[in-house]
Amino acid sequence: MTREIVLDTETTGLSPASGDRIVEIGCVELINHVPTGKHHHVYLDPQRPMPEEAFRVHGLSDEFLAGKPLFADAAQDFLDFIGEGTLVIHNAPFDMGFLNAELKRIDRPALTNEVIDTVQVARKVYPGARVSLDALCKHYGIDNSKRTLHGALLDSEILAEVYLELIGGRQVALALSAEAQNQAAGVTPEIDRTPRAPRPTPLPSRLSDAAKAAHAELIADIGADALWHQYQK
Repeated sequence: MTREIVLDTETTGLSPASGDRIVEIGCVELINHVPTGKHHHVYLDPQRPMPEEAFRVHGLSDEFLAGKPLFADAAQDFLDFIGEGTLVIHNAPFDMGFLNAELKRIDRPALTNEVIDTVQVARKVYPGARVSLDALCKHYGIDNSKRTLHGALLDSEILAEVYLELIGGRQVALALSAEAQNQAAGVTPEIDRTPRAPRPTPLPSRLSDAAKAAHAELIADIGADALWHQYQK
């Protein structure tokens, strides 16, 4: 079983080293690349004023965040949800830098989960193209009309759709989902063992005369007991 957590954060700015903090965490669970419907979402009090530039990005005001949990109080629930799952993040160094800075602030160890950065995945799939979340949504025809502002949970849900397309499309997920359901129900797919009639006209050989001669010479060198003699009758 492959468990992945599609994750996004919103923050007060761009640099935890400058004192910026996380104000929202959103996570969506995938099992074998299939959304399970389970998610984790929390708003956090950053204990510092919200800069106007950050507010214009996500719309989370000082008034709204006042009284929300501190990261120290919400950390364990977050860690319990992600467990040892692989983290799927768009521009992973940004979010991982903030998460590990928050963990360090409360004397907790840094995350050791495997991380998939969908920015890097997208750059390999579409070298030279724009790989923002909005650009990828447009490319795959994914509805992101509700994304008037950045939001950690909504962005995680959208990223989950984008990620599934990047790794092979929704049909891969549907096939894996059907297989997982069959396994859970103890159903073994039936194998069609109906004998097939021989072709009316055999397929032409792809071997050249030189290849056939070399093969015959090899069999002759092996000797009269070579099993290949049975297939030349």
